[in-house]
Amino acid sequence: MRLVYAATQKPVKFGDPVTLNGQQFTVDSFRKPHKPDSEGKVSLRQGNWPFPSEVYVSIIGAEWIEREDRAEPAPQA
Repeated sequence: MRLVYAATQKPVKFGDPVTLNGQQFTVDSFRKPHKPDSEGKVSLRQGNWPFPSEVYVSIIGAEWIEREDRAEPAPQA
């Protein structure tokens, strides 16, 4: 299972810059979904603020791919 940005399919990495509501954050950590219908969360840090904010991965435009907890459709020929 990999966390990628939906628009580019590039992997989400710790320290990536993210802008939300005009404010700059960096990706601090993320955790995998705990059940098949969950999307998981990502922790974002802002500057030297000691407490990260936790949001769903879709808020930063990310998604989990190659999920082992879901049956993915078979590729069509």
